[in-house]
Amino acid sequence: MKTTHFFLITIMTILLSTSSFAQVIKEDTTTDNTDYLEKILEQENPGAGHSVYYTTATFKSTRIINGQSIENVGKGVLDFRISHRFGELNEGIQNLYGLDNATTKFGFDYGITDWLMVGVGRSSFEKEYDGFFKVKIIRQDINNHRPVSVSYVGGMSVQTMSVVNIPGYTYYLSNRLFYFDQLLIARKFSKSFSLQLMPSYLHYNLVPDESQPNDVLAIGIGGRMKVSNRIAITGEYYYVIPGHSLAGYNNSVSIGIDIETGGHVFQLFLTNSSAVTERTFIGETTGNALQGHLHLGFNISRVFTVVRSKELINVDSKAW
Repeated sequence: MKTTHFFLITIMTILLSTSSFAQVIKEDTTTDNTDYLEKILEQENPGAGHSVYYTTATFKSTRIINGQSIENVGKGVLDFRISHRFGELNEGIQNLYGLDNATTKFGFDYGITDWLMVGVGRSSFEKEYDGFFKVKIIRQDINNHRPVSVSYVGGMSVQTMSVVNIPGYTYYLSNRLFYFDQLLIARKFSKSFSLQLMPSYLHYNLVPDESQPNDVLAIGIGGRMKVSNRIAITGEYYYVIPGHSLAGYNNSVSIGIDIETGGHVFQLFLTNSSAVTERTFIGETTGNALQGHLHLGFNISRVFTVVRSKELINVDSKAW
């Protein structure tokens, strides 16, 4: 836990000391005004006599499927999200192919600034509450002076499910805490194709026994292929590094479809992960996709403009 706290403090110190890099963001309102991801950072150095244009909508949601994408909600924008995972498809007709069982999470993400987003949520699995913040560090521009976008995500969660009392043993609050850190490194290769890497670190304050590591390391990869103005195919895979994983779990794999309808983004997918938070789908996926342990799931996102920025103006889109 000390390692995680040190990492979080170091990252935030660097970001705060470089806050002068935060630029004025102006929204592309040539599309639906509720489409918070269609924005353009128009001018980076007003006094330098030139403009720098950034790529937009590398992904269409702040999540690829289970995991975070490079995208943030805009300043003053609230994103209400519902995530749902049914039971395994191979449970048969008796459980209506998993539809009788479900894990649900709802959450709220909010844009503090155009480069800082925070979020909180609650999952039905082990009655877990979580919170996170996501910071934009680098943003890809269309001239490839900055060929990738980079963000940092840090968060924690607490499991509030009742536990069996063991005589002579005290189950402390700290035993229920989990932490995660991620770097998101993304590139939009064209108007249709985007790819992202997600080096990930998880810390468990309590593990089943001394043979299990408290620190879990993984590398994720996710992508998006746009097939029409409103529809895209998405995929996501997390590889947990051997020797830095909990015993008995599998790598998380998901494939799905994004459907955009104005202020809504609807994501429908198949995944071998039954739970929704980072510590569960990265470190504790029980399903084996090769053996047919797949869950039908969906995410629904609805955005609301809580505080309308005075800086928003109409501009001609000069980004992808």
